Amino acid sequence: MAEDLQKKMANQNVSAIAGESGVSLAHPGESGMSLKAQRVDDERFMRMALREASKAFDMKEIPIGCVIVKDGVVIGKGYNQVETMRDATAHAEIIAIGTAAGKLENWRLDGCTLYVTLEPCPMCAGAILNSRVDRVVYGSPDTRFGGCGTTIDVITGNALKRAVQVTGGVLADECLGILKAFFQQMRLEKGDTGKKAPSTPLI
Repeated sequence: MAEDLQKKMANQNVSAIAGESGVSLAHPGESGMSLKAQRVDDERFMRMALREASKAFDMKEIPIGCVIVKDGVVIGKGYNQVETMRDATAHAEIIAIGTAAGKLENWRLDGCTLYVTLEPCPMCAGAILNSRVDRVVYGSPDTRFGGCGTTIDVITGNALKRAVQVTGGVLADECLGILKAFFQQMRLEKGDTGKKAPSTPLI
C-alpha cells in the first residue's frame, strides 16, 4: 500500500527541490568520482532509504527511512519508530547509526555516508556529528525542523570542527510524496477529507 501511494504522490509537482532548499546537489568526492556517477549512486541508495520509509508507513509511523553506506555497501538501516518504541529519539537516523555501529563494532562511522528521506532534525544532526559520518544526503528539506541548513544549521561550522558534506534534494519529490500520502491517509482514516464543509447560512 505504501509503495502504491508513494508512486502516485511522486508524480505530483512539489516545491521541495534542491534549488529551493539552498543546498546544492552532489559534488565529486575526494575519491574523484564524477558528478554523474555520484548522482547515480545517491539516487540508488536514496531509493533504499525510501524502502525503509515504506516500512514505517505500513506501521502507521511517519514515513522516514535511512541507510548508511561505507565503501559502497549498506551497513546500517533504520526507519522511524517513535510510536512503536514509545521513544522520542527513535528516528530513522538514530536507529541506522546504531545498526551501522554494531556492524562495524565501532561507534566511529568515518568514511560513511548517511542517506535519509527527510532532512535530519537538530537531534539527528548532532548524532551525525558525534558519530563522525563524513557525508549526509537527504531527500526532502524539512521547513519546520531541518537541522542541516533549511531551518537551522547544526552541521556547518560546528563546534566540533568536523567537516561533513551535505547534499540535499536527492529524489526530493518521491521523498516528500510518501510523507504527503501518509498524512492524507491519516486524515481519511479520521474521516477528514481535507475539504471544508459548506457553511450553514444564519437564519
